[in-house]
Amino acid sequence: MRDLVLKLFFILFLLFTLSVSSAKKSFKPKQPCKDLVLYYHDTLFNGTDVANATSAAATDPTKLGNFKFGMLVVFDDPMTKDNHLLSRPVARAQGFYFYDKKSTYTAWFAFTLIFNSTKHKGTLNIMGADLMTEETRDFSVVGGTGDFFMARGIATIHTDTFQGDYYFRLKMDIKLYECY
Repeated sequence: MRDLVLKLFFILFLLFTLSVSSAKKSFKPKQPCKDLVLYYHDTLFNGTDVANATSAAATDPTKLGNFKFGMLVVFDDPMTKDNHLLSRPVARAQGFYFYDKKSTYTAWFAFTLIFNSTKHKGTLNIMGADLMTEETRDFSVVGGTGDFFMARGIATIHTDTFQGDYYFRLKMDIKLYECY
């Protein structure tokens, strides 16, 4: 009888621990640990304005359509806290983008935001597809250094203004979900 009671107690104990460990935890969306809103200003070199250009086409577009397919642009663009081009930059965006679709305007970006101010020091590495026909697009924040060591998150971009082939401004809402 005693053995039967011990066996039943053991079985009940196992069932209880299994049911507690398999209980579903409630899902709470993770809040960002850091949130930045910056404006990216890109002035493409048009052959004449050397002093103002912050980017240049490294290759010509191919003849495969009317959407600059194959064109590679290298940039060193100012990042500001507001949408004014002449505001003091808080970071520089250095990297490249290339047009990657023959049937519409899309590009793929890879760049580093370099911060060197009293508020932030370090870098954020960002990459992703810019589906220009969408109102907002998300780029991945894939790492960082300094104040942004090993950061992970999302940079949601919105085209703030577009002036022909030579100037555009993007509003970037950067939300970091992993901060160390």
